[in-house]
Amino acid sequence: MLINAGTFEPLHVIEPDGTFLYARYPRPVSGCAAEVSQRIAEAVFAALTQAIPDQLFAAPAGTSGNLGVGGYDPKRDRHYIMYLFTGGGYGGSHEGDGLSNGCSTIGISKMPPIEVTEQYYPVLFEEFALAVGTGGAGRHRGGMGVKYAIRIRRGEARVSMVMDHGRVGPQGVLGGQDGGVNTVRIEAGGSTYVPPHLSKDQDIQVGPGDVVRVSTPGGGGYGDPRQRDPALIARDLRRGYYTEEQAAALFGSGAIKAAAAE
Repeated sequence: MLINAGTFEPLHVIEPDGTFLYARYPRPVSGCAAEVSQRIAEAVFAALTQAIPDQLFAAPAGTSGNLGVGGYDPKRDRHYIMYLFTGGGYGGSHEGDGLSNGCSTIGISKMPPIEVTEQYYPVLFEEFALAVGTGGAGRHRGGMGVKYAIRIRRGEARVSMVMDHGRVGPQGVLGGQDGGVNTVRIEAGGSTYVPPHLSKDQDIQVGPGDVVRVSTPGGGGYGDPRQRDPALIARDLRRGYYTEEQAAALFGSGAIKAAAAE
């Protein structure tokens, strides 16, 4: 039997007219492959987790973290476009905690190394780290997203982004909590700009010294947080994934006492 034999079977998909999956002109569309496809996958997995919980997982970051910076570099006397895409935390599962800083779930790669990016573009990465506390609490917690800060070193530029989960984090399952949300902050001219749609905007003007700060979502938690192994909570505290206050609020003060005894 051919491994793709199923593709020869007739399949009819009912057109979901009136939903974001079937937009008709003049409705705007953007990020169909990078973002919308991940919403579909999350909905399917969330439903199937109820039926086959041992085989699936909570929602991952669910965004490709598309960030574009385009401008003019006076030192090199040329225009440039820097396009970055990042993943985030994966959801917890029956088997264990979710992966931290995983690639976008529709791809197999992440952004270029920081050292390479800084050589090609007039930017400086002031920070690139795990976004601690973004993993959704659960018996098996979600993985952590990432946070980074880009400072424009020279020349004028414009910033655009298409991201998701800016309002609600990736969904937890079976009692697990949602992961942390996506945030974007642009520090320019002595003030901080927050996109009105939280993680979607375009054509934002920046200049030398301005900073773009991004934090990507963490994965959703799997199962009741009160059932989490105290040894795992103790490990997370040692690694700085949660503060003691966060851990007490998420997993219960009794779990923190048990973790302290580990």
